[in-house]
Amino acid sequence: MCMNPRDQFQDLAGQSPEEAKFFWTGGPIEVAPRTHFASLFSGVTMFDTDEGIVLVDTGLRRLSGGLAALLRQKSAGPIHTAIYTHGHVDHAFGLGSFLLADQAPARVIAHKNILPRFERYEQTRLHNAALNARQFDGSAAAKDLEVYDTFGFPDHGPTVLYDSALSFEVGGVQFDLHHCKGETDDHTWVFCPSRGVLCPGDLLIWGVPNAGNPQKTQRYPWDWAKGLRQMAALAPRTICPGHGGPVIDDPALARRMLTETADYLELIVERTLALMENGSPPHVDIVRSLELPRSTSPWLQPVYDEAEFIARNVIRYYGGWYSGRPSELKPASRKALATEMASLVGGVAALLDRARGLSAAGDHALACHLADFALEASPEPVQVREAVAAIYRKRAATETSLMAINLYRAAAAYAEEGRPFA
Repeated sequence: MCMNPRDQFQDLAGQSPEEAKFFWTGGPIEVAPRTHFASLFSGVTMFDTDEGIVLVDTGLRRLSGGLAALLRQKSAGPIHTAIYTHGHVDHAFGLGSFLLADQAPARVIAHKNILPRFERYEQTRLHNAALNARQFDGSAAAKDLEVYDTFGFPDHGPTVLYDSALSFEVGGVQFDLHHCKGETDDHTWVFCPSRGVLCPGDLLIWGVPNAGNPQKTQRYPWDWAKGLRQMAALAPRTICPGHGGPVIDDPALARRMLTETADYLELIVERTLALMENGSPPHVDIVRSLELPRSTSPWLQPVYDEAEFIARNVIRYYGGWYSGRPSELKPASRKALATEMASLVGGVAALLDRARGLSAAGDHALACHLADFALEASPEPVQVREAVAAIYRKRAATETSLMAINLYRAAAAYAEEGRPFA
């Protein structure tokens, strides 16, 4: 069984493993004069000024009360401006908890692409419920719509939209906003020059960048890397990331994290495109032929996303939905194919026996293919459902990234209910 990198961070960053983790929770921490950071799953940065507070991100709605309580220990001022680094629910849905009852309306700034994102969420409420149940819970149940706050528009939407860049002052403190396609097409990173503080949102998260999420919309690792290099060129002293602990007053470490992450993304893109240029083979052959980068740096461990998924996202952008395998252009139904395979090998029991043997031998990928066939051909018998679920739970235990772990756990949960995952 693979060791989980979440349990083996090296102290390469000059910080303890607890501070380095993607899952870091804590605060409030003073990261610069009159500037504080706190994180409950996602991070919020509070800049106190003589004219009021500037917030970068606001957390999940259901966790924002805790974040506000932490940061309000350091300032009781009104919220003058809130900046949403992007429209994901752990960043743009919690502003209400920070607002004072008698304060003037806060200005809310975001990139112009955030509104189409919220519209898409409104149109796909149940779809997102199912995706997030799999991704975060490893569950087959579409969770209650409020669990992840992922649906529709936030209570406090943007009042100012910008295009490529925007600079403004609050209380004599300058804030520079830059658009960068990365995890989303509406991503903003924020730099406060006078305090040397960079807020990259989810463009830096103490883990392999979330540039390949298997269930979600297109990511942009090539633009992401350019944005990281632009941030590094500004020589920030402090980084307050979208997830994980802050880097405080350490410009050398800040530059190293930004440039190494850019290198990592560029290498995946470069190697993936080189293989696509070699005759555009089937997508799975490209992925299996790739030499994927590995890092010992604690900010580049596959604790949430992973390199293979990023490569697949590159292929999706440049190669479309057709996998390159002719039978998959207009395929038969999964059930028809699975039934035929079971018939050829002598029945579902034979498929399961072979799948169990492969799983026991450590060939989890091939074992899962056969397990899928067995479940799709005959989902009713309890013994089939239990056997397939056991194979997927065993595979989940070998994975390192949260996405892979939970998608395989979700596959086990679907199998137990007699529902093929496809």
